Amino acid sequence: MTEHDYIVIGGGSSGCIVAGELAADPARSVLLLETGDSADQNPETLEADGYKRAFVNERLMYERFSVPMPGTDNRRIFMGTGRGIGGSGAINAMVYTRGAKLDYDEWPEGWRWNDIAPDFERLEARLRVRRREPTEFTETCIEAAEETGFRRKADLNDGDLEGVLGYEWMSYEGPHRRSSFVAFLRERMGAPNLRVATGARAHRIVFDGRRAVGVQYRRGDVLEEARAKREIIITAGAIETPRLLMLSGIGRSDVLRAAGLPVVADVPAVGANFHDHPNVQLFFVGKRKVDCNYPQLYGFHRAGPATSLAANQSDSCYVFYPARSSFREGVWKLLPAIALPKSIYETRGVVSTMRGAISTAFDAMPVRRFVDHLWGIVVILGKPKSRGSVRVASHRPEADALVDPAYFADPEDLETLVRGVALARRIAGAPSAKRWGSFEVIPGRGTSSESDVASFIRKNVMTTYHFAGTCKMGDDALSVVDTRLRLRGVTGVRIADASVIPTTPVAALNAPSMLIGSRAARYILEG
Repeated sequence: MTEHDYIVIGGGSSGCIVAGELAADPARSVLLLETGDSADQNPETLEADGYKRAFVNERLMYERFSVPMPGTDNRRIFMGTGRGIGGSGAINAMVYTRGAKLDYDEWPEGWRWNDIAPDFERLEARLRVRRREPTEFTETCIEAAEETGFRRKADLNDGDLEGVLGYEWMSYEGPHRRSSFVAFLRERMGAPNLRVATGARAHRIVFDGRRAVGVQYRRGDVLEEARAKREIIITAGAIETPRLLMLSGIGRSDVLRAAGLPVVADVPAVGANFHDHPNVQLFFVGKRKVDCNYPQLYGFHRAGPATSLAANQSDSCYVFYPARSSFREGVWKLLPAIALPKSIYETRGVVSTMRGAISTAFDAMPVRRFVDHLWGIVVILGKPKSRGSVRVASHRPEADALVDPAYFADPEDLETLVRGVALARRIAGAPSAKRWGSFEVIPGRGTSSESDVASFIRKNVMTTYHFAGTCKMGDDALSVVDTRLRLRGVTGVRIADASVIPTTPVAALNAPSMLIGSRAARYILEG
């Protein structure tokens, strides 16, 4: 048994900031619990070019699947998340996007654009975000988008994301990744008031009545417990955070009882409001090699009717993807999960054999030349209306949750993606893109009608790993935490990750997640 002022559960993008900022005061003791490895054990998490190697490192991604969904022709979707110090922010493509001003109009008072812009600025000063240099390919993509009605934009972080395309901000410096671990926590490592426990998976929060007093966690074969004198801050992400709450007796009482769990506090919205950014990818073959190694362009536009959105609010994103950057690694990681039934995928040796064949194929010179010429447009649904859930199915801490993002439960989402695909095709058909070369190979010219495109989307949609909403922040009956991120129904617990996002911004969630962690640390320090 150990005792600390604060226990932070989850060493991802938000958790590293919370732990680092609290430990900056030598009078406060902090324990950070992280399921995965330390950063030094996987040095690719510290390299700007290491993201594609990190994506295929089995130690760095928690392998997880959704339940089969009607909207995806009853397919289950791979929904992995980062594992290890730095979390998903240590293995992603380093995109740093705040989102649109109109997105934050949907958040509670105190979290609107003018409230949070200073927090973003402080984050950016520490992260030292920057953009990559233009290449001939990226400039061609911008010209093609302009010919299709987009506006070239110099700064994608000023809150105006209406019909724009530009170079995204990225969290790197030279050859190094500047994750929240690097910018906020690494300098604190070794401080006497900070303990970082890796390989430590939280099993449950320990309560004295309704007051949180500690955390039970497992390291290897040993079950340990740590006590918190002040607060416990959960930063485990939009899937693991509600799972941990339910294992601890916080959630919808009937769900808890059905799983054989005691009820500490009936908080019905835990695990509800789950939403994600589904995407589908179009691929084209150019007449020459693509000359960039990162997906460094982000576009935003209004594709669908989006009846619930403001008049000038974008609902979809467009990422120009050079296949040479990570196509090989993506196929190696995801094709077995997509192509194999669950029973075969889980059979020992089958996946490794298939991955060996994939590696051999990509080593062939004709395939390498093809990939060098291959580029894509990733069409992302940025403002989904569908809402799913995360639920426990068992009282056993090692059991995965039932994850249902409910893709296309609201038919307007599918309609928006169909229109987004049409817009991406118009970009690829613009004069500048044609001069570069834009022969469509996926889905191919035979997929032409709206019903054909809708079928293609249902069969090929995947996650963008932007999970949100399962512990919604707000003042209404469906909120799980208040606007200072305190968990309702109990005392001594805050939640500070993407699970508190009430409605997702149109852009990537790494920057908003770090914003939430930064604000949580400030709220705690303010008392």
